Amino acid sequence: MNLYCHNSTRRHFLHDTAAGLGTLALADLLAADGRTMAAEAARCPSHHASTAKNVIFLCMAGAPSQLDLFTPRPRLNALHGQPVPMSFLHDLDDALIRGSARIFGSPRSFQRYGDCGMEFSDFLPHMAACADQFTMIRSMTTDISNHHPAQLLMNCGVPTFGLPSMGSWVTYGLGSESSSLPGFIVLLSRNGTGDLGGQDLWTNAFLPANHRGVTFRADGDPILHLTSPGRMDLKTQQQRLRTILKMNRLRQKQHADPEIDSRIAAYELAFRMQTAAPELVELSGESQHTLDAYGIGGVKTDAFGKNCLLARRMIERGVRFVQLYHYTWDDHSDLNRKLKDNCERTEQGVAALIKDLDQRGLLDETLVVWGGEFGRTPMNEVRRGINPGKEGRDHHPFGFTMLMAGGGVRRGHIFGNTDDLGYHATENPVHIHDLQATILHCLGLDHLQLTYRHKGRDFRLTDVAGEVIKDIL
Repeated sequence: MNLYCHNSTRRHFLHDTAAGLGTLALADLLAADGRTMAAEAARCPSHHASTAKNVIFLCMAGAPSQLDLFTPRPRLNALHGQPVPMSFLHDLDDALIRGSARIFGSPRSFQRYGDCGMEFSDFLPHMAACADQFTMIRSMTTDISNHHPAQLLMNCGVPTFGLPSMGSWVTYGLGSESSSLPGFIVLLSRNGTGDLGGQDLWTNAFLPANHRGVTFRADGDPILHLTSPGRMDLKTQQQRLRTILKMNRLRQKQHADPEIDSRIAAYELAFRMQTAAPELVELSGESQHTLDAYGIGGVKTDAFGKNCLLARRMIERGVRFVQLYHYTWDDHSDLNRKLKDNCERTEQGVAALIKDLDQRGLLDETLVVWGGEFGRTPMNEVRRGINPGKEGRDHHPFGFTMLMAGGGVRRGHIFGNTDDLGYHATENPVHIHDLQATILHCLGLDHLQLTYRHKGRDFRLTDVAGEVIKDIL
């Protein structure tokens, strides 16, 4: 049976009976329980037993180089600066680099870490210390090699605008455990300008509006315009909200538009967030040891480290899906310097998050995912010329690496592989849709059954593909 939540809860039963008078009774019930109508949104039963309750998706927008971080290739270094072998060119289907491409060996050094012997480069010392917590998928593939369409495919299942994001699908299927915070929250850390697809990556599209990702800021007001103007006291605000609620209910009675229910729930949630959101981002209660572990206060590590700590605090407060975006990793030139800089900004926070969740007993029920929309090519970026010491790598969809931890995935496990140049996924290829199906599976959702009918068609996150990667569970 397909999962159609449509917010069919006791709120709607009470609203639709007794000429709508039940809504007033429900409001009193919710007030007595200390909950809001938003917290009464759909909590549909999962399709099967889950291994995860929450997701933290660490989106490395711009695409980190897997060849310089996770997958050492000795042959790549042995052939550095040479043309691509003719035997390899027969299968080369990348028009950008065919013919004139030259091999770019990685200048990074790699070591094996943990009991599992997982390999990490010298740019990732903190993440390497968590090797025994990770499943490393070395055989990821995608269909698109341009940033924004590939980011849409990763987040929304298709490379075009107008489809719901993964976080929206998850909260639509499972609801949220938080009554005072959104179920789907997005955190951004900027590293200059970069290729990020924007709000379409966390849109609800045609799903009810309460499933849209809400962006939080690490500094100042967590959400713009959340704080009431200084001249408005609590009583005035409550009177204003009651008036708005009456107007919305009147409109709903006239048009029976489900989006009005979402609007009512949004006002209620915003009111409660005025207290909950500032408390969430107030880190004074965290120990100095914790702040130092995340790199908070560091020149480079502060922004992303703070977002990682906020992600842990959100999970503790019942937020279902948290996405952290860091960009840009789009290193077409000067790869050594730029990759080092991005790793220095992010990898300490990632490691601290994994360890912190584990120490608090949260990692077993929180699925952490790390990765970009595609990888980087084994060849030097020919558009920038051959500049020794300043080489870069182009976009690469045919074989790259992503990491997962907690939430029911195997610990200390390497899955899949690429050829000896790191170009094609040759062992257990994993498509983006397979990754999406697996994330939903860990949450107790069957990607084939989590659907929403729109314009005469049943839509789902994985479009018309996707298989659960059972070997990593």
